Amino acid sequence: MMTRRLSRTPLTTLIAAFLHFDTCFALWVLLGALGIFIAQSLKLSPAEQGFLVAVPTLGGSLARFPMGILGDRFGYKRMGTLLLLFLFLPLLAGWLLPLNFPALLAVGLLLGCAGSSFAVALPLASRCYPAERQGLVMGITAAGNMGTVIANLAAPTLARSYGWHTVMGLAMIPLALVLLVFVLLSREAEGTPTKEDAQPSRAILKSADLWWFCFFYSITFGGFVGLSTFLPLFLHNQYGLSAVNAGLLTALASLAGSLARPLGGYLADRLSGTFMLNIVFSLVAASYALLGCVPPLGLGICLILFLLAILGTGNGAVFQLVPLRFPRQIGLATGLVGACGGLGGFLLPSLLGEAKQVSGGYSVGLIGLALLALVALISLRLLMSLRSGWQPEQRLAASTGQSPAYSRSRSGS
Repeated sequence: MMTRRLSRTPLTTLIAAFLHFDTCFALWVLLGALGIFIAQSLKLSPAEQGFLVAVPTLGGSLARFPMGILGDRFGYKRMGTLLLLFLFLPLLAGWLLPLNFPALLAVGLLLGCAGSSFAVALPLASRCYPAERQGLVMGITAAGNMGTVIANLAAPTLARSYGWHTVMGLAMIPLALVLLVFVLLSREAEGTPTKEDAQPSRAILKSADLWWFCFFYSITFGGFVGLSTFLPLFLHNQYGLSAVNAGLLTALASLAGSLARPLGGYLADRLSGTFMLNIVFSLVAASYALLGCVPPLGLGICLILFLLAILGTGNGAVFQLVPLRFPRQIGLATGLVGACGGLGGFLLPSLLGEAKQVSGGYSVGLIGLALLALVALISLRLLMSLRSGWQPEQRLAASTGQSPAYSRSRSGS
């Protein structure tokens, strides 16, 4: 009786959504955390290494959009439960089967579906809270991306002692525990859209605002997850760090980015998401450019920590804006924006791996990422100057619970 009473509060749903996303995120980046061991075991080239750790991100990107639609239609709790059950399959395969590189890519693609947790955990928590708290709530839930920290702390140490296959088997233990907690504590909020509410998806897909969110999130979240998966290999290849030390530093950097996400949402609630994104894109471009100059190890680590923290802040700022702009179809919008963010995370390791393969270093790829962040900054400034709904006064509408200024922009714009 007590469990049932607790499960009907927004707080316990927020906790359940956080744990869902945290666990799924740890599984999503698991191959990246094990990347050095797998690369040594299978004798992979730099390009193959980048592609291997990027493939799970691609799987999550492909799954996020349909998962968002299914969540809008059938319920976020139901789809979140099915996702957790599905993830036992790739973990079993990785644990028990002798995998070559192509087979491991297939396992990585399936394991990457864990990334679609984003499209169910965030809407599940979001609908339990009012509009003026969306930035903070979405930031807290999405801070579950600190699963990256758990993966990079635990996986290399366990793999050194027991082998990377065994690590994939051990990962099923926390997965089973979180499945039980999620089923017991999460609930659908009152007013969750019905099938009829979820029907007019064409209108939302015609909104240019949605696609701008997709682009901006591919920079912020794509940068966060892409770097989180590739950092162990980057630190090993660039600075000669051991697998365990590279994992520890990656965990520290990922923790900085994860903790910064709710802060970014909170500041966006107070100052507006567009204001925060201006700062974020400026600092991200500068950080990538400085890393491209191949600084010494100490300075490089400081830059990486700062960059991950800024990217985390940007993630919170973007998702302060999305539920305000698309409150009736948040699952679909979250799924598509999240999918594009994941796609950015897939392209980043692939780009850096190819840069290493062709030029012998990562500088060309990092400078390219700096230029892309600069393009995002210029695009945002133009949107704020030329289009309604992108001005900072949207925060006033959010704080009063009124329709945000975005709703006044043309649906086809």
